[in-house]
Amino acid sequence: MSTFVGIDIAAKTVDLVIRHDNKNSLVKTFEQTPNGRTEILTLLQQHAPQSVVMEATGIYYLDLAVALHDADIPISVINPKSFNHFAQIKLEHSKTDNIDAGLLAEYAQRMAPEKWTPPQKNKLKIRDISRQINRLTDDCTKAKNRLHAMKSYEDTSDLVIHDEQDGIAYLESRIQRLRMAALEMIKSDTEIAQQFNNILAAKGIGEVSAIAMLGELIILPETLKANQVSRYAGLDVRLNQSGSSLNRPGRLSKAGNAYLRSALFMPAMSAVRHDPNVKAFYEALVARGKKKIQAMCAVMRKMLTGIWACLKLNTPYDSSKLFSDEHKKACA
Repeated sequence: MSTFVGIDIAAKTVDLVIRHDNKNSLVKTFEQTPNGRTEILTLLQQHAPQSVVMEATGIYYLDLAVALHDADIPISVINPKSFNHFAQIKLEHSKTDNIDAGLLAEYAQRMAPEKWTPPQKNKLKIRDISRQINRLTDDCTKAKNRLHAMKSYEDTSDLVIHDEQDGIAYLESRIQRLRMAALEMIKSDTEIAQQFNNILAAKGIGEVSAIAMLGELIILPETLKANQVSRYAGLDVRLNQSGSSLNRPGRLSKAGNAYLRSALFMPAMSAVRHDPNVKAFYEALVARGKKKIQAMCAVMRKMLTGIWACLKLNTPYDSSKLFSDEHKKACA
């Protein structure tokens, strides 16, 4: 009988269950450290599993997944949403690390997921930098909002205001340092540099947004189709219909990559104002009766489709082809 393994990833520990002859072993717990990963590799090499499955949990899965791949152990990294649906089908209402590891082992046996291929390390570094820029930008925005609130109150201490201003300046210096580092890494690779320039050809997309989009998209398999990339970004529409009694409007799933959605929002708003092709598409949707936010989400999906195409085909982003007259007529 084949052997299957489920691994539940946490920030500090890893829970592992080996499934053999349709029975799960007792859970084994390892530390999320290089030594812990070495112990896991030794154990799995002894059992030679047919498939090992883990969830794409933040960034905590990545080091172990790469180590297993490099050791020629068949590893599959699945979407947490997919695993959640599997747990619901199994009528498993409790959620603990032990239970999840066992279910992941059964998922490996029942679902036969595709094997995972790690991205190139330089691409992962660009993604890490772009995400850090995103986080620091969010912190900087919050700090600026706090400063505005402080200045609106007359009795706020000057010391507190100056301290907040110093914090903002420090955050901005960190963002600039990371931005320059990302640009240097992009320029050092001819292919990635060309992809970056292709994205920059879009009206509304500046360097920071292009770095964020590039960091999230270059690690994806090139075989993905545009609708799959939209689902990855959480820009797909989820329908909620059942019989004749339930027919709610479609809404964004928001189950995908929040970094990518965040990177697309401001460029989409800018493109609606400054790109005549995008503006015509947006206004056609609004005239049709769509809410402004729905029309904006449609623009984001279209832009993502165009960006993905320019990365795969190595051609500059062209809104005149993407937002063509045919698209406008379809929305009229």
